[in-house]
Amino acid sequence: MWSLYKIVATTALLALLAMVSSVRPSVHAQEAAFTVHISVKDHRFQPATLHAPANKPIVLIIKNLDSTPMEFESVRLRVEKVVAGGGEGIIRLRALEAGAYNFFDDFHQQTQGTLDVK
Repeated sequence: MWSLYKIVATTALLALLAMVSSVRPSVHAQEAAFTVHISVKDHRFQPATLHAPANKPIVLIIKNLDSTPMEFESVRLRVEKVVAGGGEGIIRLRALEAGAYNFFDDFHQQTQGTLDVK
């Protein structure tokens, strides 16, 4: 009986050690995000071109200075975010490869901008 207990206890301990040693923090959780600020005034992005480093998570903070809502949208970034008039929105983007990522206000499609990632 005692030897069966030792086998079960040893097996459980080895399984627990294997699980603990295989758990590693996510690389994205350790990497600090790059923050970019943009505002919308008179249905225009200010600035119209944003710059961010490649291969690093990005936090985009959008301040809507207009009294009407706007919808930040980008097909390539796969993101949509409605920001109330006078409000602020936060969008967390994954690490991106270098390139130009267009975005627009879906409620006022003439309002266009670009995220330039290098």
